[in-house]
Amino acid sequence: MTKNTRPAPSARTRIRRIAEKANYETQMLYDIIDEAYVCNLAFNAGDSTHCIPTACWRDGHYLYIHGSNGSRMVKALLSGIQTSIAITHIDALVLAKSAFNHSMNYRSAVIYGTFEAVEGDEHKAAALDVFMDKIAAGRKHQARPGNAQELAATTVLRISLDEAAAKVSNKQAPEDNVEDLDLPVWAGLLPMKVTRGEPIAANNVAVSTPDYVRDWAE
Repeated sequence: MTKNTRPAPSARTRIRRIAEKANYETQMLYDIIDEAYVCNLAFNAGDSTHCIPTACWRDGHYLYIHGSNGSRMVKALLSGIQTSIAITHIDALVLAKSAFNHSMNYRSAVIYGTFEAVEGDEHKAAALDVFMDKIAAGRKHQARPGNAQELAATTVLRISLDEAAAKVSNKQAPEDNVEDLDLPVWAGLLPMKVTRGEPIAANNVAVSTPDYVRDWAE
């Protein structure tokens, strides 16, 4: 676990439950976001509370999302409401000898704040290029770029990472009670990870396979 060299950015980002798992380092936050393709975004609109999974990416010290101009989520976020965003990666299931000592290894991040719109087609296109590079580096140079109509119908939003915190659990073994250590029950870690499958081509007759597709699963 990385030792924290900076305090929690705010009172609501200070981790209270199992505080030793808190991580307020910027690089840890960046790593968690950069590994994610989806975040869960919670907000209140009118008399309802929503939690929406949506694609995300990072550029600099901002997390970005995008959506249709007319979507309820976009309209709500642009009204200046407070938002909470969560990202989680599960690294292992931790099996202990007693049911209540089972746990998980994970890396998670929570971000607070308000979104702002990225203004101007040039800036929107540049932000979406970063997203395209995250999906497949080099793809933006081959795929048809968004035209004026597509850009006009799309809102790109960003939120500062100034108010964010990570929480990390990386146990190397279960934490069993002393009285349970001799129980004849298997204990240990079941590691989990996301793997990349072999690309599946579609309508690619006479189109050569680019390096970023050929190397996808490596």
